[in-house]
Amino acid sequence: MLPGIPLFPEQASTLAPEVDNLYFFVTAVTAFFALLVVVLVLIFAIKYRDRTGERVGAPITGSIPLELGWTIVPFFIAMAIFGWATLVFFHIVRAPDQTLEVYSTGKRWMWRFQHIEGQGEINELHVPLGRPVKVIFTSEDVLHAIYIPAFRVKADAIPGRYSSIWFTPTRAGEYHLFCAEYCGTKHSGMIGRVVVMEPNDYQAWLSGGGGLSMQARGEQLFQQFGCASCHLPDGSGRGPSLAGKYRSEESLANGTTVTVDDTYIRESVLTPQMRLVAGYQPVMPTFQGQVNEEGLMSLIEYIKSLPSTRQTAAAPAAAAVAAAPGAPR
Repeated sequence: MLPGIPLFPEQASTLAPEVDNLYFFVTAVTAFFALLVVVLVLIFAIKYRDRTGERVGAPITGSIPLELGWTIVPFFIAMAIFGWATLVFFHIVRAPDQTLEVYSTGKRWMWRFQHIEGQGEINELHVPLGRPVKVIFTSEDVLHAIYIPAFRVKADAIPGRYSSIWFTPTRAGEYHLFCAEYCGTKHSGMIGRVVVMEPNDYQAWLSGGGGLSMQARGEQLFQQFGCASCHLPDGSGRGPSLAGKYRSEESLANGTTVTVDDTYIRESVLTPQMRLVAGYQPVMPTFQGQVNEEGLMSLIEYIKSLPSTRQTAAAPAAAAVAAAPGAPR
């Protein structure tokens, strides 16, 4: 970075150095070969320029070592870049297991963020320093793209499906957040900021009061729409049990299987006949138009929190054993 001229955004996440190192390497390799070609062209143009009266030399038929050199060397350089980029890519798209999850919805022309604890924000995202954060998002209207330059993360927000980014902030402060996909006349104004706070300050901000948690709101909607009358925990209802099903494999009526993730749950609420669970009739109505994106995200968060029936049954049994006479204390 030159004094007063920020050529690159500051590095404010654990991913930023990885992306920058790869970028600088590719830039250096490209610059080296571009300079090499220019220098060789100048040398050959001067050395082999036309000299009147001089005899034209015999044509060169080929050089095996030279041809192998300009084939093998670029091949290994390209494979090195590909391998390095693949490692960085997988690190960017695979979030750690223990992350702080925040839900977001892109809409012309703003970003809405919903924290699991209940806090909601518009065009601002508060996160704690040093903790992995995963932002799960979608779009309500057209294609958007969430982009945080200082964290080196960017992904499209696509209507009808969920995408995600993750990052671990390494520096407290405020950082730009942009929509990086043209989305209409006010696209340039669809900007926001990410506020990275010290953990204690973040907890104080989070406890400032934001209404119901997403899980509690999801439970309300689950009861309001009558989901509990069909999706019984033991699977004896008209619909499959949802207890402990998140991230599990579910067999479908068409003979295939599906992973129960955020996108599948969303799909099942809006278009329940699209991927029907094996052994059940297509009796579930669609809730398209009855629940908005925030409601869907709350429902998903509630379903994710449901314990498996084994865990539910094991809890009373463990309590009974602990209370039995002679049980170890």
